[in-house]
Formats: sequence, C-alpha cells, structure tokens
Amino acid sequence: MKVSVSFLTSDNAPRDLKLLNETDCDYIHVDVMDGKFVKNKTMPFSEMKNIYKYTDKRLDVHLMCADPEKYIHKYASLNTEYITIHVEINEDINKLIKLIKSYSIKVGLSIKPNTNIRDIIPYLPYIDLILVMSVEPGEGGQTFITSSEEKVKEIRKLFEEYNLNDIVINIDGGVNDDTIKYCRDCDMVTAGSYILEGDNYQKNIDSLR
Repeated sequence: MKVSVSFLTSDNAPRDLKLLNETDCDYIHVDVMDGKFVKNKTMPFSEMKNIYKYTDKRLDVHLMCADPEKYIHKYASLNTEYITIHVEINEDINKLIKLIKSYSIKVGLSIKPNTNIRDIIPYLPYIDLILVMSVEPGEGGQTFITSSEEKVKEIRKLFEEYNLNDIVINIDGGVNDDTIKYCRDCDMVTAGSYILEGDNYQKNIDSLR
C-alpha cells in the first residue's frame, strides 16, 4: 500500500514537510482549493511553490477547483507525479487530461462520495489514477464514509469489465489505523490529520501499509 500524506490540516507546513521528508511516505498530497468548487481556499501558488525548500518527495496534486486549467501549468512546474481533477466540474475533461499529459505528468480523476462511478467510464482509457473521496472534499479531519469500500469494489469490477489493470485507486478522507480496513482494495491511501496529529509520523505511516 502506497501512502500519500496531506498537509492540509498542518499549522506549521515547513516543519511538517521537513519531518515527512524523513519518512518513507510515497508522496506529498497537495490539496488545492479555489473557494468555488469547494467553499474553502488554500494558500496561493506563490506560497505553495516553496514546497521544494522543505521536501524532495514527489507531489500528488489534487485540484479541487472549478477551473483547473489555470492551475495545471503552475503545478506541472513542481516535482509533480500526479495531477488530479474532479469529474464533476463543468469543463472539458478530455481537454484537461491532454493538457496534463502534455507535461508528462500522470492524470488522476476524482469522484465525490455521491458521484456515480459510471461517470468516469469515458475517461478510463486515458487516466492513471482514480481518487475516491471518502469524505466530502474541501476540509480536513472529517469522518470516513464506510460505504466508500463498496465504491472501490465497484471500480475494480469496472476495471475487469474494460480489461484495465494499470490504473491506481487512491482513497482520500478520514483514513486512519481504524478505517484502513475499508481500504484494502486500494493501491494507495491519502492521509493527513491522522499522521500529522501523531508524535511519530513514520509509525503512523507504517500502520497504513
């Protein structure tokens, strides 16, 4: 199980990023919120771009934005492996997928808890990751929605139906050492507050693997 760590709930991002850089977490999960697609906003890119000063981990960027196009080229300039957009946005998804791919960056597609998984079918041949939101996006520290486990199993069935084996399933929201039991069909989990609120980041990461 790969582990991507979000610092959304951090009250001291430089400190926490330095500490996470000393662990074996696979990615730093970067939550980008525009105040439109979700109600909250994150720090501007002018500040976010300084991540490289504190960590050399690859980035897993989650654009919770109504218009992700203006953010893609910015985050493509960082040490980014994945850029994930939401299937629910009112934009040309295929155009955005091609834009992300043009930077040789892997594409993720995220779905909210109440989104029908069949909405992702048209894009399956072109994406590298599906991010299953196990909370409503836009705020850290929420409770894991246990029905997300069934959603992941349904996605696995879709993969079998369309003969797809190389798309990563990542689950994000409320992941901890208790709810990890609902995530065993995933390839990766994203956790934030559970790891950052502990006094041993590596121990908490190990508990999710």
